[in-house]
Amino acid sequence: MGVGAAILSLSLGACGDDSSSTSDSAKKDAGPFEVKVVRAAFPTRQRLGETSLLRIGIRNTGNETVPALTMTVSVGGEAGQASSLPFGIRSSEPGLAQPDRPVWALSEKYPRLAGNPNPGESAGAENARRKAFDFGPLKPGETIEAIWKLTASRTGAYRLLYEVGAGLTGELEAETAAGVEPGGSFATRITEVPPDTIVTDSGEVVEITKPGEQTQANR
Repeated sequence: MGVGAAILSLSLGACGDDSSSTSDSAKKDAGPFEVKVVRAAFPTRQRLGETSLLRIGIRNTGNETVPALTMTVSVGGEAGQASSLPFGIRSSEPGLAQPDRPVWALSEKYPRLAGNPNPGESAGAENARRKAFDFGPLKPGETIEAIWKLTASRTGAYRLLYEVGAGLTGELEAETAAGVEPGGSFATRITEVPPDTIVTDSGEVVEITKPGEQTQANR
């Protein structure tokens, strides 16, 4: 019986060690996961009805696979934060059946990943958190660039915010090598001003080159 008790004691001790190891592994998998914003571009000046591209590129600079790379997008300010739309604001006008109003209309089958050979295939599916887009796992050293095709639908000055996460629930965190939350913002003005044009020597009216993109990396 003494030998049996000793064996039982050793078995229980081994189980305790396994539990501790599993717990340590879970903590390790909980992050934070190191990523870097390698590109962030969106035109600073746009016209009503004009279509522009929002581009955000992310690289996994850590040693662990990011379980689910997410990008959460929202219009800045109280009206933008209150809206359930990623590219919209909530109107304060009383009596509206649907108070959310888009500042930008998102084209069908977007966002897409740059370099995707199938132009009809979208990526970054929306989920229960409508402002969060899920791009799936991101392996160490891997880089993706997400592209949103947006049409300006409302005039005014806006700040478009984005944040990068490591999971859909918000419990898994991403951070830069400096230990800060990856993300940023774009200051954009949408006007009704018609496009600038010139008349060529052949008499053809041509639009002057569109204003450049605003590029912004980490906050």
